[in-house]
Amino acid sequence: MRRALAALTILLCAAPLAACGGSESAPGDTKDPKVIDVTFKGDSVTPNGERVEVATGQDVELHVTADAPGEIHVHSTPEQELTYDKGETTLTIHGIDAPGTVDVESHSLDKVIVQLEVR
Repeated sequence: MRRALAALTILLCAAPLAACGGSESAPGDTKDPKVIDVTFKGDSVTPNGERVEVATGQDVELHVTADAPGEIHVHSTPEQELTYDKGETTLTIHGIDAPGTVDVESHSLDKVIVQLEVR
């Protein structure tokens, strides 16, 4: 009887620990991506240099509408280069691990699209 009570006590004490242990995800794993609509038309891009807050490790999705193909450069560590086609394209900037400001620019237009404020 003592063994049964001891085993039951251990199981009841261990159950709450098992429920907590191992279920936590790494930072950035459960965050929804930040979505930014980007439009290229002629020599202009919208947004144009706006600051956008993102969490450390959070992915950013760029929904690009463009009248010509081009390339986007993300000045993160490591740097990321993304290409888009004429029409609609969705691009993913993979989560940035270091807090700070990261410029996202159009190489073809030589303009800053957004500045990501990573917090």
